Amino acid sequence: MTTDTTPAPVLRVRDLAVTFRVDGGRAPDVPAVRGLSFDLAAGEVLAVVGESGSGKSVSTMALLGLLPGTATVTGSARLGDLELIGLDDRALSDVRGRRVAMIFQDPSNALDPVFTIGYQLRETLRRHLPGLSRAEARERAVELLRMVELPDPEQRLKFFPHQLSGGQAQRVMIAMALACDPEVLVADEPTTALDVTVQQEVLDVLRRLRERTSAAVVLITHDMGVVADLADRVVVMRHGEVVETAPVHDLFAAPAAEYTRTLLAAVPRIGTPERPSAADTRERPALNVEHLVVEYKDRRGRVVRAVDDVTLRVQPGEMVALVGESGSGKSTLGRCALGLAPLTSGTVEVVGTRLGRDTPRAVRAARTRIGVVFQNPAASLNPRYTIGESVAEPLRVHAGLRGDALRTRVAELLDAVELPAAWASRYPHELSGGQRQRVSIARAVSLDPDLLIADEPTSALDVSVQATVLELFRSVQQRLRFACLFISHDLAVVDELADRVAVMHRGRLVEVGERSRVLGAPEHDYTRRLLNAAPVPDPAAQAARRSVRLAS
Repeated sequence: MTTDTTPAPVLRVRDLAVTFRVDGGRAPDVPAVRGLSFDLAAGEVLAVVGESGSGKSVSTMALLGLLPGTATVTGSARLGDLELIGLDDRALSDVRGRRVAMIFQDPSNALDPVFTIGYQLRETLRRHLPGLSRAEARERAVELLRMVELPDPEQRLKFFPHQLSGGQAQRVMIAMALACDPEVLVADEPTTALDVTVQQEVLDVLRRLRERTSAAVVLITHDMGVVADLADRVVVMRHGEVVETAPVHDLFAAPAAEYTRTLLAAVPRIGTPERPSAADTRERPALNVEHLVVEYKDRRGRVVRAVDDVTLRVQPGEMVALVGESGSGKSTLGRCALGLAPLTSGTVEVVGTRLGRDTPRAVRAARTRIGVVFQNPAASLNPRYTIGESVAEPLRVHAGLRGDALRTRVAELLDAVELPAAWASRYPHELSGGQRQRVSIARAVSLDPDLLIADEPTSALDVSVQATVLELFRSVQQRLRFACLFISHDLAVVDELADRVAVMHRGRLVEVGERSRVLGAPEHDYTRRLLNAAPVPDPAAQAARRSVRLAS
């Protein structure tokens, strides 16, 4: 007689299904998740991946009873001996935070801005552990901040969320999630908004926490590099269904499902073959920045130098990528190129016009020669305008187009970004994230700009959507030959698009050169650190890189 010594899973999900009631029940229910099943062992990291709309976030929200009243959830989800599906609100409230905790994507939205970090940690502890005294709660809060490796934890308790960097705020979120020693941690895109070096630090914290505690982790992400770095097993979802479940090494080495292969093929990788540059060095630079300095005063009245003696040129037809961590000054430089930030000294010249120096009329005319694509198209498109109206607005205001001529030009622009002309009557909320970003590109190139500023235009997109938008971006740029300043922290994306790369660190340009040279043989230590911090979509290679990094 044999005895099965395999420990029971911490969480067992069987045939989980979620549907949403629409139009007050007058229309058929919309299925969001169908037949989801998986087991989660103590100490295991299970990554759930898939495109937006695949059901990965909805399924985990269903486990915690966080879906709206229009949702119907069926199936089974057993946390130990406790069935979560159908549990009443009071019982679920006791489970959340105590037995199952969540780490959200954006700590700036999840942390209350009017309370200190210490207060929020203590309230979390006392809510779930009512017998804890104030002194004990403070002691436990310090212990939690020390556990997530936040420096000087006693002092950090007095900080407000805005006084922390993005990585520090995310560590506080992890500390709150660990407050009551939960059995399961749900991490929903925990590093998406972070720079590569900060992301690396947060991933290292999560990995070490897993070694110290027995908490199981459900990791929801679209970053396959993060999956390769942290996960033990992977569930791939599409259209609400599981298409493949496999150990992480097996999935990356030999994916069984065609969709998984497509998803992995869409992941950008550093090492793009050499390609000819379209830059025309005989013409005047589209953007010419000379010895630029930008200073401002912080809340305490101290002078902060955001951009420090930067000189950079972008030629017609050339794409220059500007990379660096948050706070490095790259977005400030982009705003200066748009004429949206005051210059302390130096010059910014766009197609021969010196922004902030020439006449207001000349500066206004120069701005019509600049296009811009922002990171979040949902925020940059007016929700009250149709997409046709959004694309038409610069044409109407600056080119004076009206009537049939305007409609014809809008149709041409939508066709250029591979959207049907008939969609001009749709509103932004009716489009996917990738489709909205196409609308943003159409609007940005509507006036045939000489210079386009793209600030993290694909960081919020899924990998397959990102690949499509990048290909579109490349083809539009090659066809229209505008100069482009491409601001990004994703070095693999930069490798696919850029002709040259400029690296910023603490307001200064520390390295500028051809893409293949900067990303293939960087000269500056900071550039090497950025490259080493970027996770690669290969578990074996990522483990080897981690070993070398931790040993150095």
